[in-house]
Amino acid sequence: MALIGPLIEKLLPKGSITLRTPGKEPSTYGKGGGKHLTVRFTDRKVGFEILRNPRLGFGEAYMDGRLIIEDGSILDLLEMVVGANRWEHGGAGRKALKKGKFKLKRLFRRNDASRSRRNVAHHYDLKDDLYEAFLDDDRQYSCAYYTDPANSLEQAQEDKKAHIAAKLYLQPGQKVLDIGCGWGGMALYLNRVADVDVLGITLSEEQLKVARRRADETGVSDRVRFELIDYRQLEGQFDRIVSVGMFEHVGAAHYDEFFAACHRLLKPDGVMLLHTIGKLGKAGDPDPFTDKWVFPGYHLPSLSQMSAASEKVRLIASDVETLRLHYAYTLREWLKRFTASRERMVKLYDERFFRIWEFYLAGGIVMFESGSACNYQVQYIRDRNAVPITRDYMAQAEERYRKLGSAPAKPSSRNMKSRAAEPVK
Repeated sequence: MALIGPLIEKLLPKGSITLRTPGKEPSTYGKGGGKHLTVRFTDRKVGFEILRNPRLGFGEAYMDGRLIIEDGSILDLLEMVVGANRWEHGGAGRKALKKGKFKLKRLFRRNDASRSRRNVAHHYDLKDDLYEAFLDDDRQYSCAYYTDPANSLEQAQEDKKAHIAAKLYLQPGQKVLDIGCGWGGMALYLNRVADVDVLGITLSEEQLKVARRRADETGVSDRVRFELIDYRQLEGQFDRIVSVGMFEHVGAAHYDEFFAACHRLLKPDGVMLLHTIGKLGKAGDPDPFTDKWVFPGYHLPSLSQMSAASEKVRLIASDVETLRLHYAYTLREWLKRFTASRERMVKLYDERFFRIWEFYLAGGIVMFESGSACNYQVQYIRDRNAVPITRDYMAQAEERYRKLGSAPAKPSSRNMKSRAAEPVK
């Protein structure tokens, strides 16, 4: 307690926390004047493990039920701590949070094709019930686009697809490559609203089964195809390339390789849209809890890292948009739906699994609201004449796609259960 107290004092310029540990009287830390929470450690080792590596030890203590918030939620505690140490302000508190054994060299871990496939399976080849618990019906597992924070998740995800499609400057009959196609929602959407042919590629066997079945059931499997293949092994060229929520898995050591492959796969007059979580300012270490328990091998790029790698192959960043808060709104809705399904998730997995994902979703919220995370949408072209000289075409296309996309897309994810949807061991 004598060691953990100074850390809390450093982290909390406002608010207070009462700590309860076995065999000791409760102690309150923080300057007060704001929210107050009571936190209980179930054993004396918890404090030492948090001190040794705050970002990992804190999450693992909550995951194992050894850290309990007695009068609030894990989101309340994270909002208190991270919200008091916002990225914009820097300061000693943020430095204290970064203490630990997570070394910078891990940024350059190799993500070869076989390891990439294992990492994808770890996260995506899980039971369908998990993703159905918190995603929208189209199963869009990436940042939504909120034209109004009051919009539903379903509306925001439809608007996200229209926003991305508009930046691709699509023409009927073009061939589109979707790198990291997920459960097929984006590929099917582009075909439906823009009359294009799409090849979606993934490393997840379970996502592939669902995507192919959706194409079959909507009668477009001749125009929307899905394959289990690494982007590095793909041949041919495409009029358009889209990649949503996949670049986070590429790894910093492979950025040059990724953009070289995209340059090779994109026709000379082609257009590419890359949508990825990123870091404000310079890139740093991956979060050790997320890397260990949820997304092994991930890395969030800075804009400068993306620029440096794409410039080497002369891809022109023709449009850049930073989505600052949209993922926070998305994650809040995901967490709300996930916690509402707690009983079902615990029965399907166990309490520990539920707390891992609860911590992951709550941590994502504060990362986008107060931390260094954002979303980048970057449009790339090989030829400066590939798109109109003003952005007007984007707004016009987006309005058109929203009207076309408002028609219900079937089947919904409620009917997308994989026949072999068991975790990959």
